[in-house]
Amino acid sequence: MNTTKEYSVNRRRSVVLAAGLLAAVVLQGVAQARLDAVVSAQTVQAPIFQVDPYWPKPLPNGWVYGTVIGVAVDAQDNVYIVHRGVSGDEANAEGDSPTAECCFSAPPVVQFDPDGNMVRAWGGPSATDEYVWPQSNHGLGIDAMGNIWIGGNGGPDSHVLKFTQDGQYLGTYGEPNQPIDSNAMNHFGRVADVEFDHAANEAYFADGYGNIRVAVVDIDTGEIKRYWGAYGNRPDDDYQPVGDRAADDWMADDYQEQQFRGPVHCAEPSNDGLVYVCDRQNNRVQVFRTDGTYVREAYYTPDTKGDGATWDLTFSPDPEQSFLYIADGKNARIRIIDRQTMQEVSTLGMGGRYPGQFQAPHSIDSDSQGNLYLTETYEGRRLHKFIYMGVGPAPRHQGAAWPTP
Repeated sequence: MNTTKEYSVNRRRSVVLAAGLLAAVVLQGVAQARLDAVVSAQTVQAPIFQVDPYWPKPLPNGWVYGTVIGVAVDAQDNVYIVHRGVSGDEANAEGDSPTAECCFSAPPVVQFDPDGNMVRAWGGPSATDEYVWPQSNHGLGIDAMGNIWIGGNGGPDSHVLKFTQDGQYLGTYGEPNQPIDSNAMNHFGRVADVEFDHAANEAYFADGYGNIRVAVVDIDTGEIKRYWGAYGNRPDDDYQPVGDRAADDWMADDYQEQQFRGPVHCAEPSNDGLVYVCDRQNNRVQVFRTDGTYVREAYYTPDTKGDGATWDLTFSPDPEQSFLYIADGKNARIRIIDRQTMQEVSTLGMGGRYPGQFQAPHSIDSDSQGNLYLTETYEGRRLHKFIYMGVGPAPRHQGAAWPTP
């Protein structure tokens, strides 16, 4: 037996095997490094959220709500919505001759506590004609006293109503049943939303679905103090947009339209003296000083047509309000924006019917803990809660953000 020869052969085999294993390890390491680089390129530092599929809790009394077209959070983190109710087959238990046990349309304004329990519900036309309820209620805001302000985007809705938290009527701002006039000082034109600068005792009206302006009013009297249009221009109701949205190659940022295309869907004052305005069908957010001086703008998915991309926005609750959260109704997501750069860093949600998925995300607000509340209009008809999980490495698209099993 030639043991020396066998030893030499086995040794060469061991060396080859070791070299092969080493090469495999090196290749695996290179592949993992490349994968890590890809993952790193697809993640960003951003707020992370998780949908709460158990919030809010079911309504009592067989109530359901319809298109949910406003949400606001008060200082105690109670959540208020305004909706338009249901009819027909969704309200079979209503009327003098009900056809089924379910269901009833809930009153238009519904309040939930932070745990998702319904606290109270109220609203609708006055039984004594004390006020004119909007033909199509739209948007609501909560002032520092906890009072509820409600706009409307129906044809004759040229006013805003003010109520206490439990639904006691306090006042009407603007004359009802007036025509569109974006330079009027005694009425509005289908107000989409109401927000507040409490330090200045001013309310900001996104005015709106008929008018094409931001209107600033005195909180106590409802008197219009100032107003402005796109780029701080005087609103012009006769303005014809330069860009043709029906064209295949239309991009909103190619035209820098000098008037809001509308609806002017939000007007949100920030902590540092700026106002962020949603120009929905122009797919942009314009930023102003509180006196109406134009500062900057940013476009989001500028080729979006139909209902547009910038429906509503809210701020993160940190003192710097580092992030904007934009409800993009047409593209069915929440856009997470770095407020300093106005650049998108991540998105939340997606199209669909399950928790964290949307049909038409419409209105958005945040609470003191950083949680987000989002409503859906059209056939969505829901209220979502997204729990804030902190800032960390996040996908550029967080999707429905379901809880981890």
